[in-house]
Amino acid sequence: MSGAMPFKSGFVALVGRPNAGKSTLVNACVGTHVAITSPVSQTTRKRLRAVIDRPNAEIILVDTPGLHKPKDSLGNALNRQALAELSDVDVIAHMIDATREVGRGDAWVASHVARARAPKLLILSKADIASPEVVRAQVESAQKLAAYDDVLVLSAKEGFNVEGFLDLVEEYLPEGPRWFGDVPWDATDEELVAEFVREQVLLACKDEVPHATGVRCDSLTWAKDGHASAKATILVERESQKAILIGAGGKMVKAIGTKARRALEAFLGAKVYLELNVQVSKRWRDDEHIVRELGYDLED
Repeated sequence: MSGAMPFKSGFVALVGRPNAGKSTLVNACVGTHVAITSPVSQTTRKRLRAVIDRPNAEIILVDTPGLHKPKDSLGNALNRQALAELSDVDVIAHMIDATREVGRGDAWVASHVARARAPKLLILSKADIASPEVVRAQVESAQKLAAYDDVLVLSAKEGFNVEGFLDLVEEYLPEGPRWFGDVPWDATDEELVAEFVREQVLLACKDEVPHATGVRCDSLTWAKDGHASAKATILVERESQKAILIGAGGKMVKAIGTKARRALEAFLGAKVYLELNVQVSKRWRDDEHIVRELGYDLED
């Protein structure tokens, strides 16, 4: 008679180019909206760890910033955050958008993945909006980038193969203890306030404004009746961007605040009062002090 199945646990880094679907997959696995998403590249700027509890495993998904060619101190910090995870995880999931032709950016990410010691999984995302023929061609092209241990095609948006992804990850995890218990993610409420506000900025604005935007949670307090009061500052680099964000008669910033507040209320399960301020800080993305202040690690 065989014994009980061994318990497995470990960290799984989701890496890839911007907009490969990493955060959408994290949300699908967790079952709630914790990682912000938008069509804008560099949506994810901070590492987020989300814990998936399974009967025989604890899977810690590490959502990383999209790897890209950096243009400023912020971009360098984001790349360092993502690349640093490759040497310190138990499994690497290299995510590639099934709808975008495999290119030099994917090859550059794969070159870093290939040097890591952890098992490497090739994950083709967004299968719901790519034809089977395109998906097959993408898989064939992507498999040439590195020596992957396994391949999976999924659609996080439609829930296709999300459980299959977790099953596959569990196969490659080492035996280990339950690290986090009942803690579902490692972001603080203050960090989530800033991220939920930034998500609405990304969804509301176009062109250069989203990339020039940073959000800082200035305060978060809880009242005795259970409601939360938050204040946040939206940083931009030019007065013209500030004007766009505020909008005629303050309509734009009000709409951003309303949508962010609703998302926070759904997430926190409490009434939220949210106050937003828009501030111009010229070339803040090249200011290492501000980049650090916003929580982006600049260390090598």
